[in-house]
Amino acid sequence: MRFLSEPSTDLTYSDAFLVPSRSDVTSRLDVDLAADDGTGSSIPLVVANMTAVTGKRMAETMARRGGLAVLPQDVPLDVLRDVTAWIKSRHTVFETPVSLLASETVIDALHLMGKRPHGAVVVVDDAGRVAGVVRAADCEGQDRFASLASIMRQALVLDAGALGPGNPAAGGTGSDIRDASLRKAFEAMDAAGTDFAPVHQDGTLAGVLTRKGALRSTIYRPLLDAAGKLKVAAAVGINGDVAGRAAELLAAGVDVLVIDTAHGHQQKMFDALAAVRGLDPAVPIVAGNVVTADATRELIHAGANIVKVGVGPGAMCTTRMMTAVGRPQLSAVLECAAAARAAGGRIWADGGVRYPRDVALALAAGASQVMIGSWFAGTHESPGDLQPDANGRLYKESFGMASARAVQNRNQREGAFEKDRKALFEEGISTSRMYLDPARPGVEDLVDMITAGLRSSISYAGAVDLAGFRERAVAGIQSAAGYEEGRPVPQSW
Repeated sequence: MRFLSEPSTDLTYSDAFLVPSRSDVTSRLDVDLAADDGTGSSIPLVVANMTAVTGKRMAETMARRGGLAVLPQDVPLDVLRDVTAWIKSRHTVFETPVSLLASETVIDALHLMGKRPHGAVVVVDDAGRVAGVVRAADCEGQDRFASLASIMRQALVLDAGALGPGNPAAGGTGSDIRDASLRKAFEAMDAAGTDFAPVHQDGTLAGVLTRKGALRSTIYRPLLDAAGKLKVAAAVGINGDVAGRAAELLAAGVDVLVIDTAHGHQQKMFDALAAVRGLDPAVPIVAGNVVTADATRELIHAGANIVKVGVGPGAMCTTRMMTAVGRPQLSAVLECAAAARAAGGRIWADGGVRYPRDVALALAAGASQVMIGSWFAGTHESPGDLQPDANGRLYKESFGMASARAVQNRNQREGAFEKDRKALFEEGISTSRMYLDPARPGVEDLVDMITAGLRSSISYAGAVDLAGFRERAVAGIQSAAGYEEGRPVPQSW
């Protein structure tokens, strides 16, 4: 990326804009969004290792659409092993269904519907055969303890065999599910007047497919390991038995290791990197967070393949206000990306993105991928429970990973005295409401929006991939009024 005029101060995303260049790109779908950092990601988006953001549903869904999610370091190892195995067993095309027996109740269905954006429960019999479906509308006005058998309705059921293999447990990769088969499934749902259909295989429930899901599977390429299973990343901290925990994660099948701490340019980080490198892992190693070229170079020379860049830009982070430490994110990404590439590594831009334009600027500045946290917290796939506010708007609670709440969770096995003493040092918001966007309630909806904007940005620059985008992107510096001019007007003036 080059500037129309050299900046005289550090910049954040809202300080900059991109100008169009001559382009021969005829379609946004001709743009390749694959990252070049060894992770295999086909879209350059990483879900942050925040307890309120990333769990098994988030990781499964992102991998199915080509992105990576990082499981948090606070999760017990036995849980991480189970979650990783669960993600690896998921279908690469069909979504994991929410299912209940016909004898279960309306209140059971209502409790589970918010776990998935398709808002439906598949009713099955004792043998796992599809008996019907229940949607939210079917529950309106019903006794909460009525059986699902009394309110379910018949559903269009698709045959997995007609769509091709895609379940890792059955040896399929999903790569041979033809666009024609997905088009046929879409047309069957359209003809039946439904946007949702259970999928059965050998007579039992194998997953669900939505009309949007059929369309997305013709656009996105899932992120798969060598065995054709969905990939997942996991974080480790810099304290305790780093090598032991990393070894357990690698044995569980984790595909990317993230060594994570708020201040990545410190001796304990280098000790942790040495411990992990001593295991000779065959997966990419990510380390951070930092904001300078020197720190980036040192981490790469110490064994990191990818460096996480960003101190203080996150929505849940109070580091800059508490400590004055940090750096405007665009300048940090520019400097660290150049240093990383010169040293043979890559960077992830971590935090500070609030619009698709910010993702485009981070990638134009040299990041191989962009890490997102709070933006994805208010989706069906994040781990929290949906809650209504006083006006009935649905939200989920989010919190920073350096907040008192996160510190309490991280140190729950310590004594009360030590746990409470550590909680005095807080650099993050302990509770915040992340509202579901009614138009985009699922993480896939947000991924659609972000990648659509990114594809357009790349084509405006006359590029067809991220490498060309970095080379061709031209940026300018704008005032606050210039930024405001670019915002849409919600009502006429």
